[in-house]
Amino acid sequence: MKKIAAKLFAKFIIWNNKKWIENPLQAQEKILKSLIKKGLNTKFGRDHDFESIKNYEGFKSRVPINDYEGLKPYIESIIAGEKDILWPGKPLYLAKTSGTISGVKYIPITKESMPTHINSARDAILNYIEQTGNVEFVTGKQIFIQGSPVLENLNGISLGRLSGIVAHFVPSYLQNNRMPSWETNCIEDWEDKVDSIVKETVEQNITVIGGIPSWVQMYFEKIIKKTDNSVGKQFPGFSLFIYGGVNFEPYENLFENLIGRKIDAIELFPASEGFIAYQDKIDSKGLLLLVDNGIYYEFIEAEKFSHPDSKRISLKDVQLGVNYLLILSSNAGLWSYNIGDTVSFVSNKPYRLVVTGRIKHFISAFGEHVIVKEVEAALKNAINSTSIEIREFTVAPQINPASGLPYHDWMIDFKAPPGNLEEFSKTLDSEMRKQNIYYDDLIKGKVLKSINISIVEDHGFENYMKKIGKLGGQNKVPRLSNDRKIANRLSLKE
Repeated sequence: MKKIAAKLFAKFIIWNNKKWIENPLQAQEKILKSLIKKGLNTKFGRDHDFESIKNYEGFKSRVPINDYEGLKPYIESIIAGEKDILWPGKPLYLAKTSGTISGVKYIPITKESMPTHINSARDAILNYIEQTGNVEFVTGKQIFIQGSPVLENLNGISLGRLSGIVAHFVPSYLQNNRMPSWETNCIEDWEDKVDSIVKETVEQNITVIGGIPSWVQMYFEKIIKKTDNSVGKQFPGFSLFIYGGVNFEPYENLFENLIGRKIDAIELFPASEGFIAYQDKIDSKGLLLLVDNGIYYEFIEAEKFSHPDSKRISLKDVQLGVNYLLILSSNAGLWSYNIGDTVSFVSNKPYRLVVTGRIKHFISAFGEHVIVKEVEAALKNAINSTSIEIREFTVAPQINPASGLPYHDWMIDFKAPPGNLEEFSKTLDSEMRKQNIYYDDLIKGKVLKSINISIVEDHGFENYMKKIGKLGGQNKVPRLSNDRKIANRLSLKE
């Protein structure tokens, strides 16, 4: 009965979503009008003369691009207990997240925005069912490795991590299948938490697992250590992996070996600021942009972001293949907010994008402006058709080497290292040169020498994240840094 209900519900949702998928610009125009109307009588709306805004051009002229620092005075008023600041009334929640400049950030979630987080994740799974016909997993147990659902109270507003907040809204029809238990989910220490998840789930019929790949990997390795079985053998019904937050491609070889077989995987693009996109085609990496989800999107070419003549555009003017900084206004009370992510569109019928990185995560110590998408693509190409497995990696410049030319330093934790590290380094450098012409020019011009690979001790990234208090949850190791702060704290193999 549950399988039949899932198939019917999937058909209905996909049919219903076609309205905005086929009319994305109309959906976005409607969203903008609705947001402005709701924001009219807020402090932000009065400060920015929402009353006079008639269209997108008027909106651009009244509302500047904001980062967290720009909205911080308003958020501080919300934290102090004031109403009608960024959105009517008070937010239901404040999602606690880390900021590079601002330290801890508090992102509002309202009664209007909360359902969009839940429904989008639901729709991604229903879309998968409609596409593949696979409904076997709905009768098994489903693990979502997430942050603690324990919330603090801040002047009448609940405060916590997004994944912990979302845990309070698991639909009733999933409650009996959901794992781990509430008590285990509340464990703050990440290693203790994963150990408890293993104990609770090792003998269960697990069919779906979701989470950030690096933390799911830790769970898989503990399952294998406890059972001496591959994950796929221990969980024969396991058929779907759901992930978000980082690109899965660097982990594919490792996951296939840990599981013992290939399984389907779908990518989500959730953020504390809103649920932005999900993978709607199982055989394509592009993510369907959710244009009817309470969010109005704007874009700025990433390379021109810091230029005084940088231009903001709406969805109708985006071009395929251009790297854009993503700006959003939402029914959570965020207005032209720079979330820091960069994206590139791979389709406009419908609008599908790939996440290319973070605007603050790049290497340009010599003008090369290497971005996350490029290093991930180079690494994927370099390990294709090999048995190399990588747990985690990051890249940083070495500007002042003890001798010779500067170089890009790849800090890699190998689970299965290459037989010939020098040969692999050459291959990886060649792939990197194909990805970025400026980097290629610097190598040709003998400004830089070829990449250096520094082998990080086993689980060295986990140890680093633990030391800085960011092990688990939504925390991720940056793929790129323009300095050596992370690189200098990683322990290398002797």
